[in-house]
Order: sequence, then C-alpha cells, then structure tokens
Amino acid sequence: MTEEVLFKTEQKLSNREISEHLKSIAEKIEKSQPITLESGDQKVSLDTDRTSEFEIKVERENGEESLELEIEWDNHESGNVQIN
Repeated sequence: MTEEVLFKTEQKLSNREISEHLKSIAEKIEKSQPITLESGDQKVSLDTDRTSEFEIKVERENGEESLELEIEWDNHESGNVQIN
C-alpha cells in the first residue's frame, strides 16, 4: 500500500514548546477527542476514538539521534481523518 502524507510540518522548537504540543495531543487521546493539526494552509483533524497501536523508535544516523513516536489507528473502525 502506498503512503499518502496528509500533513507534515517541521520546525525548531524549545523543549518547553515540544512538551506543550505533546501534552495537548496526549490530553485529546486520553479523552478520545479529535486532534486538529494546523500549519500555514494545512489543516487535518483525526478522530482518536478508535483502537490504536503505539510505536516508539530511537535512531542514530549521520551523527544525529531521533526519537520517533507513532500512533496508528485502524481505518476500518468508525473514525476518520478530515483534511481542509
């Protein structure tokens, strides 16, 4: 299956700003509320009231370390993604 990127943004943020983003997303997931992401003219909303799979990955490449957090929701459940 081909990957379709629905939303992407990358920016330099302070640790505090990153933490605030993650807390906001975590609160929405905990309450099964939609997550809305916006950047420029991009906007996407995700329904979180579905079964999910959570993956944590740490990599080192070209002298840089990265922490990747991935949450996957099953599209076959009632949830959906809205793109504006």
